[in-house]
Amino acid sequence: MPELRKDPVIGRWVIIASERSKRPTDFEIKDEAPANNKNCPFCAGREGQTPPEILAYRHATVPNTPGWTLRVVPNKFPALQIEGNIDRVGEGMFDKMNGVGAHEVVIETPEHCRNLTPLSSKSVEDVIWAYRDRMMDLKKDRRLRYVLIFKNKGADAGASLEHTHSQLIALPIVPKRVAEEIMGSKEYYSFKERCVFCDIIRQELSEGRRMVAENSDFVVVSPYAPKGPFEMYVLPKNHLACFEDLQKHEVENFGKILHLLLRKLEKALNDPPYNYLLHTAPFHQELPHYHWHLEVMPKLVRVAGFEWGSGFYINPTTPEDAAKFLREIEVT
Repeated sequence: MPELRKDPVIGRWVIIASERSKRPTDFEIKDEAPANNKNCPFCAGREGQTPPEILAYRHATVPNTPGWTLRVVPNKFPALQIEGNIDRVGEGMFDKMNGVGAHEVVIETPEHCRNLTPLSSKSVEDVIWAYRDRMMDLKKDRRLRYVLIFKNKGADAGASLEHTHSQLIALPIVPKRVAEEIMGSKEYYSFKERCVFCDIIRQELSEGRRMVAENSDFVVVSPYAPKGPFEMYVLPKNHLACFEDLQKHEVENFGKILHLLLRKLEKALNDPPYNYLLHTAPFHQELPHYHWHLEVMPKLVRVAGFEWGSGFYINPTTPEDAAKFLREIEVT
């Protein structure tokens, strides 16, 4: 059973998942290889090489067989396990609990490709629907407080398989980074009686210098103080704390603008490795001051000793330059 252990100094939780060390690729550093579907467990026809599917969008075919357009399966090497009780305990001055949660993989297409960009906007929209469907289902489990959805694209971004996929991890605690965002949003709201993210959207739409793209429901902006070059935020124009409360037209437009952004990044930066992550309100909390969003972070510079030791980030590209560059990139 994995464990969650709490750092007593800064309150950060760490997952101790020793079972994941069974993976043969652990701790190896490899160069990116050409796309190759040989023995890929995520390709159509190899459904038996993954755990049984939790969710699938498919034609009228039998589960765990070909005929699907998207599958969600448990991670074969999970960071957390769905079975068991949380059992919070103390160990002297330290706090820990069982690593109860869920760790799932969203296989975004049966075709062997590295990225979402070759797919249609409708296929990207289906990925968004899968995120929402799984979040709504996991929300029913009262042991769980938060679901983090994320994508690691490329080996330098942490992907162990090249077939395009994303992941979700459901947690019995709220991650520290999210808690800090919620607290900062609350302080801003208490002072100004407005949502800080809504104010960001209004200012960026007004000034335009850090705007990359928009449609009727979403904007893409380069944040004022990005951690790295070409970091981007996708923000819903409608104030909404919970991602899972999206309406149909919003899911459609989210899929379209995410697809557009990823194609721009691919063309502008020669198909870079990247991470994206979705921050939303914790389960069963009313947070009028919070605003869900997606953060997209290309891996263009290495985080080294100064960043790890100080918490500061050194970014060699201004967000205004990054936004202008992407804004002017035309994709078909």
